[in-house]
Amino acid sequence: MKSKSSTNLLAMTGGLLLVSAIIAIGMRFVLGEITVPPLHYLERKFTIDYDRNVFLMDSKPFRYVSGSFHYFRAVPEVWRDRLRTMRACGLNAVDTYIEWSLHNPKDGEYTFEGIADVERFIKIAEEEGLYVILRPGPYICAERDNGGLPHWLFTKYPGIKPRTSDTNYTSEVAIWYGNIMKRMQKYLYGRGGPIIMVQVENEYGSFDACDKNYLNWLRDETNKYVRSDAVLFTTDIPNDRISCGKIDDVFATTDFGLERAQEIDDVWSTLRSVQPNGPLVNSEFYPGWLTHWQEPNERRDATAVAEALRNILTYGANVNIYMFFGGTNFEFTAGANDWGFGNYTPDITSYDYDAVMDEAGDVTPKYMKVREVLQDYMIMPNLEVPEKSQKTAYGSIQLKPMGDVLSATGIEALSTKKVIAKMPMSFEELDQYSGLVLYETVLPKLEIDPTLLTVNKLHDRALIYVDGMFLGTLSRQNKIYSLPLNAGSEGAKLQILVENQGRINFNIANDTKGILGPVTLQKLNGSTIELFDWSSNSLPLESEQIQKFLDIQKKSGKCSEQQGILLNGPVVLYGELTIETDPTDTYLDTDGWGKGVAYINGFNLGRYWPLVGPQITMYVPGPILRKGVNEIVFLEYQKTSPDLRIKFSDVARLDA
Repeated sequence: MKSKSSTNLLAMTGGLLLVSAIIAIGMRFVLGEITVPPLHYLERKFTIDYDRNVFLMDSKPFRYVSGSFHYFRAVPEVWRDRLRTMRACGLNAVDTYIEWSLHNPKDGEYTFEGIADVERFIKIAEEEGLYVILRPGPYICAERDNGGLPHWLFTKYPGIKPRTSDTNYTSEVAIWYGNIMKRMQKYLYGRGGPIIMVQVENEYGSFDACDKNYLNWLRDETNKYVRSDAVLFTTDIPNDRISCGKIDDVFATTDFGLERAQEIDDVWSTLRSVQPNGPLVNSEFYPGWLTHWQEPNERRDATAVAEALRNILTYGANVNIYMFFGGTNFEFTAGANDWGFGNYTPDITSYDYDAVMDEAGDVTPKYMKVREVLQDYMIMPNLEVPEKSQKTAYGSIQLKPMGDVLSATGIEALSTKKVIAKMPMSFEELDQYSGLVLYETVLPKLEIDPTLLTVNKLHDRALIYVDGMFLGTLSRQNKIYSLPLNAGSEGAKLQILVENQGRINFNIANDTKGILGPVTLQKLNGSTIELFDWSSNSLPLESEQIQKFLDIQKKSGKCSEQQGILLNGPVVLYGELTIETDPTDTYLDTDGWGKGVAYINGFNLGRYWPLVGPQITMYVPGPILRKGVNEIVFLEYQKTSPDLRIKFSDVARLDA
């Protein structure tokens, strides 16, 4: 029998040891040596009860209705307003992708500031009462250039096979995850944060590779950071390839829109074929759809959307509405599609998507109908439906042609690299993300008049010039790869200005840009001669190069005299918008112009193409404007408006 004093001594010693152990564990946690969460988070768990087919949050049944909002499709100043509007509709979670190419634009370079500040976005979501469903890819599709994969992968590893066990690909994914997922760990639900689910890959069942070794590797790589602090899941189209996307020990979900909602029992049966138990989830319920250039804008009936959503919820299912807020593909981030039939179609700049909220973040009739449905299934927050944000019609301003892109000073200012080689260099070989590449060579004597010039494997669109004079346009989208040249051009300079219109985002393989095949001339006997000895000039059209171009032109005092149809190459135009009050959102109306890129105060709004539509206006967020003078720049490829004026409107035009 121990004495009282010895018992007290043992208690004190044990207590000191326990305190020391807790301090040691805490220090090792802070230093990142172990991944055990702090003690006060050990009770937080988001799990799955497969027997009862429900999610469990801290051992209690939980259902989510979330909405997709990609932080990179809106300026940070409006994130909170967008998220609060989503919460006011009755959502309890927000779903977002992480875009690898945004955060890692060059090999070894990372950015997590401004529009790339994903941590700030997650914090705001939590403050607004929303859980987070995180979709880090690494491939995301999302109608983004290259499906979110950085272009430099294809520069660094020619022939790389993305989304497979190719060690070049997996080694780079591991480096990327070592950066992004470490940042995400502290926001996982089990560690006290709002992230309840983390996706592994994205609609992989639709990808022809069906590489299970890759999927298992990516599961393990993701789980290194997530562990039991959130639920890992996959998303796949409900068809006969769904098993290719299923990963052992990863929760499976599906995605479908209005059409499949009418045959919902078949959809759930397809999901149950790979996962017999567990909660039902539609990870992408489509209230709208994406739109391409040269196509009518996609629209979905609001009543039909609400009825389909109600039908899904009657099954006790969880659902993510994709997109709830679409936003905008600023800069050159819009992708393209080819659906597997050789029909390349680039996406428009707007990602309005006919979503529940419009491109400016305002509520729509569809929003109100969705909210009516959610009132019957969700605990509604004590929030009023926000009023529409103010839009201002600032009127029209005059633009002045500053200089020609193909002039000596234009190329000097805009070019970042020039390579002389036997064959044309691709964008990826030049380590160029987007913009233009100017290819130049000298023409030989032409045997026949006219002679057919053919640019094989053109990606994507080319303006053809001989000695600086415009001859015509070639197009991958319209499958036009040839045009005639007149004889008498011996020794003349052939210039082919190629535009990257957006890399394919769905089921990508390697959508390299530029001239990828031989450039040939037709001979008298019907055969062809290939042209060699090319200079390839990078014109990435980043804001810094545009500003350099303007500075040079302003100092020289020389301005372009081109207007109307541009016969001597693209032209840069400049104008000023003076705002005397605090600026609000507006729309830049490009009606009457041709095709090009618009910049405001150095911010690249994206591509415009009103000649074919359907998008005519470009959404201008109020935060990029300023009180006083605002600098407006157009880089126009084809045709200026007759009066060289542009208009700022308070109404969107996306259906022309």
